[in-house]
Amino acid sequence: MDALVRLLQLLVFLLTLPLHLMALLGFWEPLCKTYFPYLMAVLAVKSNRVMESKKRELFSQIKGLAGASGKVALLELGSGTSANFQFYPTGCKITCLDPNPHFEKFLTRSMAKNRHLEYERFVVAFGEYMSQLADGSMDVVVSALVLCSVQSPKSVLQEVRRVLSPVSRKGRIWAWSSNVASAAPVSRAPRMGYLLTRA
Repeated sequence: MDALVRLLQLLVFLLTLPLHLMALLGFWEPLCKTYFPYLMAVLAVKSNRVMESKKRELFSQIKGLAGASGKVALLELGSGTSANFQFYPTGCKITCLDPNPHFEKFLTRSMAKNRHLEYERFVVAFGEYMSQLADGSMDVVVSALVLCSVQSPKSVLQEVRRVLSPVSRKGRIWAWSSNVASAAPVSRAPRMGYLLTRA
């Protein structure tokens, strides 16, 4: 049995050796950043088919958060290919934040398809470091499948808290990752996601 395990370990090492060499030479990360958006575009279409009714139900709550202007300042954290745009209600002013600059062309295409939204800007940054966004500048922050893949979920949530508008303007965040279940304060949304209210 021990010999079989060693053989399998050697096999995995040999199969992944080209990837390790590419990483060592500095080619792997740029390659991933360039082609990862294409993979996400394909996966987003399939995911939206499965989650459509739940996304419509959850995001329909956003329209009730509009300010005096009738607009909702919405930050999509880890926007990726903008898989959620079609589900946002009319009157949202979208700011997108993602550390991968290669997603911007997908966002531009998505905004062209979703004319009911206003596209503010694309910010290239990590969720832990949103210094380009002003304090209290967002009414809603959407984070879909992001908090489970960041370096520090706590830092991301602190930044989200900072950019959300004060409670009097009904700032909210929706996060769809079971890894944030311990974040406080949390009230469970029906069968999906979490509704975190700024304290």
